[in-house]
Amino acid sequence: MKARSFFRTIQVKLVIIYLLLILVAMQLIGVYFISTVKNSLITSFTNNLKEQADILSKFAAPSLLPNIEVDNDSTEGTTEDLNLVVRNLFSISGAEVQVLDANGKIVATSLQVHQSRIGQKNNSLAVSRALQNIPDNEEEIIDDDNTRKKSIALPVTHNDKVVGAVYVVASMTELYETVNRVNQIFFSGTLIALGLTGVLGILLAHTITNPIKGLTRQAEAVANGRFDLKAPVLGEDEIGRLSMAFNEMTTRLKEALSANEEENEKLVSVLSNMSDGVVAADEHGVIIVWNRRAVELLDEELQGVELSKLFDLTPEKLTELQQGRGRMILLTRDGQEGENADSLLKVTFTPIHRRGKGITGTIAVLQDVTEQEKLEQSRRQFVANVSHELRTPLTTIKSYAEALNDGALEEKELSERFVGVISNETERMIRLVTDLLHLSRLDSKQAPLRRHLTNIHEMLDEMADRFSFQLRQKAIKANVHVDRGLHKVLLDRDQIDQVLDNLFSNAIKYTLDGGSIELAARKSADSSFLEISVKDTGIGIPKKDLTKIFDRFYRVDKARSRNMGGTGLGLSIAREIVKAHGGTIALYSELNEGTTVTFTLPLLQEGGDSE
Repeated sequence: MKARSFFRTIQVKLVIIYLLLILVAMQLIGVYFISTVKNSLITSFTNNLKEQADILSKFAAPSLLPNIEVDNDSTEGTTEDLNLVVRNLFSISGAEVQVLDANGKIVATSLQVHQSRIGQKNNSLAVSRALQNIPDNEEEIIDDDNTRKKSIALPVTHNDKVVGAVYVVASMTELYETVNRVNQIFFSGTLIALGLTGVLGILLAHTITNPIKGLTRQAEAVANGRFDLKAPVLGEDEIGRLSMAFNEMTTRLKEALSANEEENEKLVSVLSNMSDGVVAADEHGVIIVWNRRAVELLDEELQGVELSKLFDLTPEKLTELQQGRGRMILLTRDGQEGENADSLLKVTFTPIHRRGKGITGTIAVLQDVTEQEKLEQSRRQFVANVSHELRTPLTTIKSYAEALNDGALEEKELSERFVGVISNETERMIRLVTDLLHLSRLDSKQAPLRRHLTNIHEMLDEMADRFSFQLRQKAIKANVHVDRGLHKVLLDRDQIDQVLDNLFSNAIKYTLDGGSIELAARKSADSSFLEISVKDTGIGIPKKDLTKIFDRFYRVDKARSRNMGGTGLGLSIAREIVKAHGGTIALYSELNEGTTVTFTLPLLQEGGDSE
């Protein structure tokens, strides 16, 4: 990463630009120069061969005439003389010179090793063209040992008649070696030029980038919140003026940020400590600001969400809410897993106005009124239930009291029955008021637990004995089962007895004659809780009533429960007592198959710690 960032610096880029410019210039010059030198050398080399071949063609013309006009003896003498002249006078270093007659046969050659070829025919294309009196016959060839050679063939004429040809083949090795040496010299010069250019480029780039580095450090310091540093001003050029402008901007930015941070701190402090959720949206209805409480209430991501989608509003409804002040809607949010009811939010919309631009945003304040609504509903329901429960016995008492006052008191048998009814209804009201007072103490934590070691088996046996009369009346069989190793447990005996009384009496009430009830106690799977269950074979509870069975004043069969003397508060009291002990209570039931109520209590040692 460091190497990558280094090559991205301006200094390196400037040096690379200088080097590339020099390299491109040197390459263009080199290509032109070397190409010119090479062409010049080849041209000079070719012209030299042509001059020698032309001289030889003129010299050899008389010697080739006997081949046509004189006898064979004269011809052999002339050929020998021509061969001697070619070997001695026209020998070119590394080249072979051949003189051929009009038939293309070699008459003379400059190389001693090729003397055996005299009299043989040369079948090269250049020779054939020369014998046809074509003057320009040259080509570059590569022989068997990869040596590049230049070949030239010139016609030998006498009185405009071709009497033979001169064929010259010369090696171009020295020429290309010279070109390679020029290439090496130019390459070395290019490297030296690049090195000097690199050094000069670094020095020049440093004078430009050094002030920029100072500005960069200053910018990074400002970005990190440090406004005390100043960018160096090294001159009055463009970079110097930029440094002065940057320093002035830093000073003003520091002042503006200080004021802005102060306002933001105030705003953040207010928003963070608000018990209500706050959501702010721009003029397009897109949320841009919110507080932690809003996220808790809405339980979803708010970044970039539109108000209309967040609160499920139509564009017309949202526009109406944005244009007014104090407009309010009630929003129901689906309850999370484990909750029994949905949450109710009150959302109040307030527009944000800017002078000259009208409405530029909207603020929505969210209030969770779920508990408030629940309390209000519970209060209404409680008042209604208490009024209903008290009205029935009071009405009965009033009716029977009026009957006694109207003359029933004179009839002994009738008056005794009326007085008995008044007494029963009075006791029923006393039980109701007593249960209400007990619930009130449990709700207000005014019923402290008095735990002491209690023998579980003894407690359950006493429970069965207390209800033995009711059990015999309905021929119900009661069984008590306590796991081995479970002896004494720390609990509030009086309050747990009240829980068991409520559960056992309910089991007897709703179990048909001849049924059975089982009282069981065991340790939980992790041995940290005591589990006590009351299981009956009674009529059971419909599934629709299971979720409300622990609610206050709730009865599955209201008429029957009231006739049996129930107040509808027994299970509610049992739940509150178990909760006060730190346990839980649950009810499982199948209609016409029976009911099982199980509650758990933490197993505590004498000091109050779990076992």
